[in-house]
Amino acid sequence: MIRSGGQLVPVRRPEGGSGPVRFRERFLQGEPVESGVRAPIMGSWLRCRSLGISPDGSDLPFRDDFDPGGRIVRAALPVLDRLQARFSGSQMNISLADANGIVLLRRFGDPSLIRSLPAIQVEPGFVFAERFAGTNGIGLALAERSLVRVFGAEHFAERAQGNACIAAPVRDPLSGRMEGVLCFGYQRSAEDPAFGDVIRRAVQAVERRLLRQSSAREHVLLRAYESAAGLGSALSVDEQTLDLRPDDRAILLEKAAELISHARQAAAGVSLSDGRRVTLVSRPVTSASGVQGLAVEMLLPGLAAGASLIVSRQQALLGGALGAPAATAGPGSAGCAAEGGPLVFSMDRATGAGQPAEGAPDLLVGGTAASTPRAGPAADTSTRAGADAGTDADVRAEIGADTRAVPAPATDAPTQAATSPFGPGTPAAPGTPDAPRRLVLFGEPQVGAYALAARRRLELLSEASARIGTTLDVRRTAEELAQTAVPRLADFVTVDLPDAVLRGEEADDPLSDLRRTVVHGVREGLPFTPVGKRIDFGPTTPQLRCLTNGRAELEPDLQVAAGWLAQDPEHTEQLLAHVHSLIAVPLVARGVVLGIASFYRAQGSAPFGDDDRSLAQELAARAALSIDNARRYTHERSMVLALQRRLLPHRLPDQDAVEIAHRYLPAESDVGGDWYDVIPLSGARIGLLVGDVVGHGMLSAATMGRLRTAARSFAELDFPPDEVLSHLDNLVGRLDRDDPDGEGSGIIGATCLYVIYDPTAQRCVMARAGHPPPALVRPDGSVSYPDLPAGPPLGLGGLPFDSVEVDLPEGSQMVLYTDGLIEDRHRDVDAVLEQLRDALADRPERSPEETCQAILDSVAPAHPCDDIALLVVRTHALAPDRIATWELPADPALVAEIRAAALAKLTEWGLDETAFAMELILSELVTNAIRHGTGPVRVRLLHHRTLICEVSDTSNTAPHLRRAASTDEGGRGLFLVAQLSRAWGTRHLPEGKVIWAECGLDGV
Repeated sequence: MIRSGGQLVPVRRPEGGSGPVRFRERFLQGEPVESGVRAPIMGSWLRCRSLGISPDGSDLPFRDDFDPGGRIVRAALPVLDRLQARFSGSQMNISLADANGIVLLRRFGDPSLIRSLPAIQVEPGFVFAERFAGTNGIGLALAERSLVRVFGAEHFAERAQGNACIAAPVRDPLSGRMEGVLCFGYQRSAEDPAFGDVIRRAVQAVERRLLRQSSAREHVLLRAYESAAGLGSALSVDEQTLDLRPDDRAILLEKAAELISHARQAAAGVSLSDGRRVTLVSRPVTSASGVQGLAVEMLLPGLAAGASLIVSRQQALLGGALGAPAATAGPGSAGCAAEGGPLVFSMDRATGAGQPAEGAPDLLVGGTAASTPRAGPAADTSTRAGADAGTDADVRAEIGADTRAVPAPATDAPTQAATSPFGPGTPAAPGTPDAPRRLVLFGEPQVGAYALAARRRLELLSEASARIGTTLDVRRTAEELAQTAVPRLADFVTVDLPDAVLRGEEADDPLSDLRRTVVHGVREGLPFTPVGKRIDFGPTTPQLRCLTNGRAELEPDLQVAAGWLAQDPEHTEQLLAHVHSLIAVPLVARGVVLGIASFYRAQGSAPFGDDDRSLAQELAARAALSIDNARRYTHERSMVLALQRRLLPHRLPDQDAVEIAHRYLPAESDVGGDWYDVIPLSGARIGLLVGDVVGHGMLSAATMGRLRTAARSFAELDFPPDEVLSHLDNLVGRLDRDDPDGEGSGIIGATCLYVIYDPTAQRCVMARAGHPPPALVRPDGSVSYPDLPAGPPLGLGGLPFDSVEVDLPEGSQMVLYTDGLIEDRHRDVDAVLEQLRDALADRPERSPEETCQAILDSVAPAHPCDDIALLVVRTHALAPDRIATWELPADPALVAEIRAAALAKLTEWGLDETAFAMELILSELVTNAIRHGTGPVRVRLLHHRTLICEVSDTSNTAPHLRRAASTDEGGRGLFLVAQLSRAWGTRHLPEGKVIWAECGLDGV
């Protein structure tokens, strides 16, 4: 079983045309191979096809310009010798290749294999990169940049069908750069699960020896520094003398590493936490064997001679962090350097020891840049001895040889400077014994650059934690990922997300609906696919491979990235004029594939490496988590918003009492529980409701739906506004007490405003429960806020609500709203109410729709943090000639007269077809009022959208519909009324009641 992409895949060997052989044959014939082949192998096959490699090809390029004594060869030579001894007598072929796929070393378990194998499997120098040799161990390890196995028919070339191999990359421990590949080749029948452990341990041994080479070179530099400074080999540690805090030491080490990475003589000022300011000076150091590096010394004002180390060896980040007394500046360096020489600090105690010249900038780089440290032949020999033997005795012997001074190239500098390990212009002999210099750090510039790059990567990750995910918006989070990565990691970043993710859902097939979401870079105008366009990645592209493998895919050189080039040759050719290196990273969080992030380096920038790939994957992982949080929030918000909208009125009722316009704006952060409603009432009246449930989210939306339904039910019972609010107050209290999570703590609450407008009297009755008052706009353009008692919010209980009557002439406007319109943490409520008044004043001719939009444009906050429900109505009046009213005493003899007068009025209105039904309804209602009511009886007919008959008396008893038995003499009157009318009911008045019934204008 072979683990691939987190899954165990059976290893199939060719038997009778089945397994990998059959899949390979089908692939070569152009047939689809959807399963049965491991993802890395299938990706390699596809790349080989796009490159036009022939499986029958037997020739490989041969290079004779490789370095047979390079550092990876020196590090791997004893390891391969031990491997050869381990596999002695077997058919094992052990190969070491460099990062370009050129084989550098060969070893064989059985030396007789050399005579039987072809030259390409024996001689160093042949190139086994995938673009030349097809699918093979070395080429696939370079492409996948991880341990790989290739079995028999999984090889692309025919010549390798009988072989199997396992290969793993070898990396430089300091830089993280892939230096080469170690590969085991063997007969496929000789497969052994232990090969994986063996090759891992071998790779680790080679990498340790690479690190030991760097350590040996640093020992050489240290001995050269000590010799020049006149010091012994013993170095003491005593941090207390300097009284440096840990954060101060970290800052000093960071700045010292930066100075070393500059590869030249330089100085930098550093401020400590206690107010002191020290100066770090870097000076070139060259050993006798030619190893070049830099030593960074600290100049501290008032530092006594012989002070102890700054930090210990174990705390050093690279090379060594030492605080032994450094080489002191003699008279030749205390003043100024020779013309054209490096920067020299004045050491005159009168002017402040250790301080740079007056007016010097914070970071000074002077002198000529030191050449990139590259050991000459003598250095190569010494460092090779230290690395190969690996013992302290050998290292000490080598270091002893390096303390000799060697002639330097002829320069214009004094002879004394020419023989100094510190370079021109710096004396070799120690100067005054009490010069305040202390060694902080030493090393080779490339090592300092590695340490500095590592620190920068950590800083970028730390910054990413603060910059990515500041909002719960999917697109904005993707933009933050790109803005964080440019320019510190990449020059250009593109992010592609499925449409489903942008909507807050999970994508069933992420590749089917990918859309370019972000394009960000150091400059604009590059031929990237524009934002908003659909993206289709081919099967060989790094983007598709990263989704398949679930890890970042690195293409250091896009010029030879066959899979990427084959996607769209014309488009990729245009991009190659601007970019040259790519990292494609899948955006995956909690098992959900969210999209792809692609990082590009521009021409002229260094290509991406493995450390960059790791950094990009870490950035993408953090961004993916934030994107998934935003997606989940978007999904939840969409559900809450959908619920909210479903619970709000779908369409407003048809009525003639008012002209209505309405708006609902959800908050940007979360959906709340605002609602509005328009309720037709008896007597041609209209009820207007606006409310707001405390809080946001699903609970508030669900509570809003329950309150709206209850409020509508109470309103349709013809309760006055104050009673409706009282019933709602009791309901909210019960909801809170019954909430299993609320524990009766009063977390459910709401505000509400209820207005009833009567077009027959042009009067409205209103009451509010902790809600903002409405704005009234008279026909003359004046604006007022009625003096309406605020009332307690719903849910407090035990407090009354008061109603207020307000006359509104026809053509007046009334604006009802929730607190999201006027309450804002950045605005004063009173100022916003005045702003609303100004928006409504002197424009009475505007329609409710125009008024609605004007309010949103001029009053609503640009980024509402709470929902806004807005209801604007213009009042109408029922014409007096459509109203007929009669009053009569409680005398049954007058029923006939009222009936006759009503029929005459119906004839006047042209409603003869309704006369029969209305005559029966009117007779029954008036008779009931006279028989069962008290006081005078009042009859009113309203010619509205329907014909309304109202009969009122001073009694508070309400009739009830019941089923009369066959032997009952009465009880059938209300049954007839219910059958002849569209609707009927009872409305209570402060004194008495009204029984009403509605008939259609076209009769029964």
